[in-house]
Amino acid sequence: MPSPIALPPASPSQSFFKKKSTSSMPTAASYLSAVSEADARARKHGGTPTSTPALSMSSSITVSSEDTVLDDSNFDFSDGLSYPRVPPTSDQVFTTVHSEFGHCANEQYRWTSQHRKGVPYKSIPEQDPPYYILLTTYISYILVICLGHIRDFLGKRFRAANYRHLHPWNGYAALNSDFDSFYTRRLKLRIDDCFSHPVTGVPGRTIVLLDRYSSDYNKTMVPTGTRTRALNISSYNYLGFAQASGPCADAVEVSIAKYGLGAGGTRLEGGTLDLHQQTEALVARFLGTEDSLVSSMGFATNSTIIPALVNKGCLVISDELNHASIRFGVRLSGANVRMFKHNDMKALENLLREVISQGQPKTHRPWKKILLIVEGLFSMEGTMANLPVIMELKKKYKFYLFVDEAHSVGALGPRGRGVTDYFGIDPRSVDILMGTFTKSFGAAGGYIAGNKTVIDRLRLQAHSGTYAESMSPPVLTQVIASMASIMGITLPSEKPSSPSLALLRSSDAAPYISESELIPGTAPATALPSWMPIAPAMIDGSDGRVRLHRLAFNARYLNRGLRKLGFITYGNDDSPVVPLLLFHPGKMAVFSRMMRTRATPIVVVVVAYPATPLVTSRVRFCLSSAHTKEDIDTVLRACDEIGEVLDLKQAVGERWPIEEIISRAVELVQMPEMP
Repeated sequence: MPSPIALPPASPSQSFFKKKSTSSMPTAASYLSAVSEADARARKHGGTPTSTPALSMSSSITVSSEDTVLDDSNFDFSDGLSYPRVPPTSDQVFTTVHSEFGHCANEQYRWTSQHRKGVPYKSIPEQDPPYYILLTTYISYILVICLGHIRDFLGKRFRAANYRHLHPWNGYAALNSDFDSFYTRRLKLRIDDCFSHPVTGVPGRTIVLLDRYSSDYNKTMVPTGTRTRALNISSYNYLGFAQASGPCADAVEVSIAKYGLGAGGTRLEGGTLDLHQQTEALVARFLGTEDSLVSSMGFATNSTIIPALVNKGCLVISDELNHASIRFGVRLSGANVRMFKHNDMKALENLLREVISQGQPKTHRPWKKILLIVEGLFSMEGTMANLPVIMELKKKYKFYLFVDEAHSVGALGPRGRGVTDYFGIDPRSVDILMGTFTKSFGAAGGYIAGNKTVIDRLRLQAHSGTYAESMSPPVLTQVIASMASIMGITLPSEKPSSPSLALLRSSDAAPYISESELIPGTAPATALPSWMPIAPAMIDGSDGRVRLHRLAFNARYLNRGLRKLGFITYGNDDSPVVPLLLFHPGKMAVFSRMMRTRATPIVVVVVAYPATPLVTSRVRFCLSSAHTKEDIDTVLRACDEIGEVLDLKQAVGERWPIEEIISRAVELVQMPEMP
């Protein structure tokens, strides 16, 4: 029996927003004709190179990817996804593919992500919806749970073969018989077409969906064989480095020819390449710390490093909304853990007073050490850690501080150095800085940065050094190239005898470093692989600056635009993660499907339990510097229309009509505080 709160699953029927035409190429003649037409379209939409000035200088200026020439025949080019609606003028030179990194030359659409000095940090006050929204949300869950239990009761008796995995069988205990199993089968399954949608191509500004449908209420998915290009507001690609062309892609291609695809071992067993040492030295310089350690997986960075920092007799104080990887690492460590209310500094100080005065349970002995763990930017809330107040508490109560910057490094701060850069705090005053390369650098893996003595100890004691496969050379090269693009590169006045001398940790062979290389925050050319191609936009740092400023504008514009429309959102104005509250479980599926089936399809992520509390289901927008101002306009228009249909505009405060928000976007972004 279908769920009463979910729309029928997606089917191969045509969208009610727009009719899509499909074409096939059964013969070679039709294929050649399609290629000719694609080439003509490419020339018609601008034969000149296309992308932001001084961004991603590449040999592949004319669109070289398969998706943008040979395979474009099924896509509509009037929707602004593959080509800009307004062709560039003769004096505008772009060098990126519009579908990967949007063309935006208007310097007004820029902003600097930075906290105003002297102003206490505060997130957007969380608003509660009207009582009827909460009431209907609870009723919906109660109804679906009751119907699910009835179906389970009847199904176990009349269709026992379909429920064998829920029963002890042949002497074995049931593997899946808890509430999470029930939730997956009876609630999530009804909206499963909104999750795990297969895609292909570059997950940049746009993404290509592999269309599918289900005829059995999402138990199985059947591919239709067609594809849909959609605006991508779902991927972690904050700075837009997920590109198939450009300096980073060129450097990765060279590294594959030189190193191959894998390191062939763990870091302590022959898997340490010179690229690992170069990456760690560059990461430490980027962050402003003494040393760093890279790991091949972001989740494993927390789960394997935390047990090496604390153990039995230590205390971990954790924000209640910290990521699962932090919780997992704390459990493995054997340390005691206490949680405090999310970002509540008064609750944190009261807890610190209690645990310091009481000591360990039963014995009341002093703790071996106290470690406070917070996230720089919370991925489900869009809120930032109140780092200025935390630093004051650190000076007062003498605890160690661990900041997880998985979502904030690269995405926040005037120089992209993360939450410490955003608040203007010395990074060396934070004991442990953790981050990942997935969100902002278009790569994979994570890092730990801090004092050299601590990092050297972690190289030996952390499980990742002994048991985890080393980061692969192409991924390391992507990290180096993207990070250098943000930092800018200083060229030496005199080339040293070995390009890797600047990376050696031993002090007995100090390399020659010219005065120009001592500029804070830049990457010395000697710190980069000698074989890596370097583009002019990387040297002067213009590539990174444009990306940072575009992301800051996009984040601030969408955050404030949604609130002016009347939506309830969480987080900070400068956060690239924007959660829009839906509450009702049925609205998750409807919102996702309506966005995906618009004339300009939009891919979003809807999030529910267990990633969020049961009654605070939400859609989470992940912004990128690859998006243009027109893309944010498209998202706001879509939210405005769907919000009216689904009754989502429940926030209090002044509201603006959608056209006024779009026309006053620059003014809206530049307001010190939004009334």
